[in-house]
Amino acid sequence: MYGPLPGDQAGPLKRPAPWRRRPATHRAGQLHGGAGGHLRLGRKGLAIGIDIGGTKVAAGVVDAEGRILNEARRSTPGTDPRAVEQVIVELVEELGRGHRICSVGIGAAGWMDLAGGTVLFSPHLAWRNEPLRENLQRLLRRPVLLTNDADAAAWAEWRFGAGQGEDRLVCITLGTGIGGAMVMDGRVERGRFGVAGEFGHQIIMPGGHRCECGNRGCWEQYASGNALGREARLLARSNSPMAQDLLAAVGGRPELITGAIVTELALAGDPASRELIEEVGEWLGLGLANLAAALDPGLFVIGGGLCSAGDLLVEPARKAFARNLTGRGFRPAAGIELAALGPNAGLIGAADLSRVSSRVRR
Repeated sequence: MYGPLPGDQAGPLKRPAPWRRRPATHRAGQLHGGAGGHLRLGRKGLAIGIDIGGTKVAAGVVDAEGRILNEARRSTPGTDPRAVEQVIVELVEELGRGHRICSVGIGAAGWMDLAGGTVLFSPHLAWRNEPLRENLQRLLRRPVLLTNDADAAAWAEWRFGAGQGEDRLVCITLGTGIGGAMVMDGRVERGRFGVAGEFGHQIIMPGGHRCECGNRGCWEQYASGNALGREARLLARSNSPMAQDLLAAVGGRPELITGAIVTELALAGDPASRELIEEVGEWLGLGLANLAAALDPGLFVIGGGLCSAGDLLVEPARKAFARNLTGRGFRPAAGIELAALGPNAGLIGAADLSRVSSRVRR
């Protein structure tokens, strides 16, 4: 787990919700962190954040206010771990010119060990028990932090985005699947074994659609970009007159319909696409109600590519959440807000976490 940060946080989005603010319970400038030490804050050095995806590696120089000063990108070089390491080195060397860099943060999809040194498993890359932090620190000769990409994004939203001022935050990312992370009392909560946040694989429909994880009926099979595209393709193949705009957008080829195309048509006013997004929103709200029953957060922040649908997605989710919430009418309910930092949240959070971790005093 990573430690909290003190007091009020400034950043690119300065709209903390005053009704969610809690008085600080830790001493300013000092937090209890991992590794048996204290995290001492106040350093304003620059850090490089790197977000590793299945198709691209995005990197940026980030200051202590969460602002990106310089950016660079590369295509992800296949699945070879050494090739990915070399791309990271190239990006750090490129971005480090002209900047005094104090640390490097790496965010990647996958499971990390609790010590933050080893990638236990990554779905996009051939990382299996890979000692990535050690390898990169040897190559870069700088402190390196390794974290899950969803954890990094959640930290960024808590520090600088839509989650400012909320001390129990759950972040959900809607893309190909569903990712998740928690910032609880100012810490990235990773669970006992470091693999918390796999919310997309809660079984929400027993015996339902087969999931890539091997189970059936996982939440991400009903409330993700992939789910939206699948349902739209089924509608188009049924020859329903409702699907005319969908088919026209792909030249009459249903197999080309994706969640992104459905979202674009919905924003343009296509009734069928709006109905499809509303259905996904309802599944989203149901899953959030389940998480609220288990975790009782103060705020859900919803990010990822599917969120470009905005209120077309979030309003049905809010209604379904209120309708399915355990104890509804007799308990406070968490807020549901769209993420504020967009696709850069991962690299901003990875950079900021590396800046914090580099201050550990053993």
